[in-house]
Amino acid sequence: MTTDPIRALPTDDFASQATPSRVGRAGGRQLGAFILRRLARLAYSVIALATVAFLMIRLIPGDPVRNALGINATAAVVERQRESLGLNDPLWMQYLDFWKGLLTWDLGDSFSLHLPVTTVIEQRLPATLELTFLSLAVVLLVSVPLGILAAAFTRGGRRQFIDVAYTTMSGLLAVIPEFLIGVALVYLFAVQSHVFPVAGRAGPSSYVLPVLALSIGTAAAVSRIVRVEALTVFQQDYMRTARSKRMPRRRLYFRHALPNLMTSSLTIAGIVLASLVAGTVLTETIFSWPGLGLTIVDAVRSKDFPLAQGIVIVYGLIVLVANLIIDIALVCLDPRSALKDT
Repeated sequence: MTTDPIRALPTDDFASQATPSRVGRAGGRQLGAFILRRLARLAYSVIALATVAFLMIRLIPGDPVRNALGINATAAVVERQRESLGLNDPLWMQYLDFWKGLLTWDLGDSFSLHLPVTTVIEQRLPATLELTFLSLAVVLLVSVPLGILAAAFTRGGRRQFIDVAYTTMSGLLAVIPEFLIGVALVYLFAVQSHVFPVAGRAGPSSYVLPVLALSIGTAAAVSRIVRVEALTVFQQDYMRTARSKRMPRRRLYFRHALPNLMTSSLTIAGIVLASLVAGTVLTETIFSWPGLGLTIVDAVRSKDFPLAQGIVIVYGLIVLVANLIIDIALVCLDPRSALKDT
């Protein structure tokens, strides 16, 4: 006499079996808990970022009020201005006032431009965001296919001459600083050949040289990382099976290998974004790009505390929020990563 295996299960055990709806709810709870943890970390990071910006700017030697008023201003005028700006208050009181303004998005007035810091940021932030995200798009669109192709041509130790040439050239471009690449591009394509404008932000052609200066070295470095990841993917069993079926190479590499490289590519994108944001400071200075990078250089030179610390906070927020979005996208692509995060 046979026993029905389902009926043989205890009632409680059978009720505890996972169903699609329960799995979906569990996945939703895990994703919600993951997002909450990431938001909490974002809050801690913002507090640390604002505190470091507040202290760092005040470590710059020199008197910002004297610098703003000029050498001809009398000591009494300078002292009255310092008192009105709260610079004579104890540091802890200045810190509390700083947070009161930050929470209401009131970062004070620029000493040098005589405008609210928020107004200056709103006017110049779009130029920096355009430069940063255009460069990020160029880096990803160039480095990911290039890394996959380099791995495809050199897998298994084949074509050593391509391996050596690629490694040498990409390594050389990766170590050259952005400002040197920018100077070289200006000399070749603006001063000598007059193909692109030397500086400014006027029309599509003015974006070419700054974007190239930011993205060339980074794209070379990222393509090396993608190549290593792609070589690992090519050794997987499913890739060997697909290769044994005589699948077209384009479909093999870009339909089967590329989706499995998306996780590592998104992770790299977060690191690359931080590098590009930092690189905009020198790049905007070279090309006189009217963004926050050029503005913060002028603010530091003139000891403009409110403007400099406001821009530092905005730069940090761009990186933190972008990395939060990337982390959420990674969890959506691979929900198992939410379980690994504790």
